[in-house]
Amino acid sequence: MARGRLISIEGGEGAGKSSVMTALLDALREAGIDVVRTREPGGTPLGEALRHLLLDADHPDLCAESELLMMFASRAQLVREVVQPALDAGRWVVADRFTDASFAYQGGGRGQPSGRIADLERWAAGIRPDLTLLLDVPVAVGMERARGRGPSDRIETESDSFFERVRTAYRERAAADPQRFRVIDASQPLEAVIADVRRVIADFVAAQSAGKA
Repeated sequence: MARGRLISIEGGEGAGKSSVMTALLDALREAGIDVVRTREPGGTPLGEALRHLLLDADHPDLCAESELLMMFASRAQLVREVVQPALDAGRWVVADRFTDASFAYQGGGRGQPSGRIADLERWAAGIRPDLTLLLDVPVAVGMERARGRGPSDRIETESDSFFERVRTAYRERAAADPQRFRVIDASQPLEAVIADVRRVIADFVAAQSAGKA
């Protein structure tokens, strides 16, 4: 049985990941692909418990090292409990964030060394996405959207300078790995963003099908 594919959706706050996730799942299912949806942090009972702690605004004193390790604890459980079994069974997985988020948020945002994160990526995750959609939006635009959704979680209360560092880290990773990343201008109207995503997914699915021929 052919291995499945792992697709991740990345981006800063207010980038529109939820809407893109829905469109992406629809596009894959229309192509006849059996797909599993996950999110980070979370996706398993343990991961959801860690998500609550990580995003709880009542824990503003959570140190950067603890945040990084908790993110990878959630990710390690997700890979072993959900992602890897699905891929091994030939199913495709669409992840709302994966390891690139740690390089952006805990690396770019918190200043954790990239080498430390890379070590954790190899050890705790052990896999990388086959395709990553980076929804890129200016911080001011994204934060205006995010703050209009309701109460902010612990991450969303960070300063704009924090999110500028996150965005820079994401863009640098995309530039360094253009074969895996597709950067989508998420400041466009939602219809245009979804159209771009559908084009990327159609090309990716076609490439995978050609590779099996």
